[in-house]
Amino acid sequence: MPEPAAPWGYTLHIPNDPRAVAVCRHTLRLVLAAHGLPHLAPAAELLGTELVTNAVTHTKGPVAIRLCWSGSVLRLGAWDTDPTPPSPRPAAVDAEAGADNGRGLALVRACSDDWGWHRLTYAGKYVWCELAPGPHVASVTDAV
Repeated sequence: MPEPAAPWGYTLHIPNDPRAVAVCRHTLRLVLAAHGLPHLAPAAELLGTELVTNAVTHTKGPVAIRLCWSGSVLRLGAWDTDPTPPSPRPAAVDAEAGADNGRGLALVRACSDDWGWHRLTYAGKYVWCELAPGPHVASVTDAV
């Protein structure tokens, strides 16, 4: 199936509610299938879930997830109302402590082609990651 060439983007605004994470995950899957990119769904669901979970867990206000296709790269991003920079913890710290959480940004770093964040002038921050189609995308969930 050929990759879609035309750029597109979607934004889903959600309440700060842990149940909304599942809504985001299912929405990602549906959007990617509708645009002929179902092979990106496992990796996008993992990364999108991590970004949104961090936003819901560490902030009190509303959250939004953004999904953009540029014709060659899928960018996922989560906006929240807290301007505090994300701080990924070293994987060794999590392993030693036996932590049940706190590995979200480490997964994002490990499973995406690029990631970053920026403070927004009007409110909060935007944390994003990118996926480029390729053989590594199919095996992302195997790495977790």
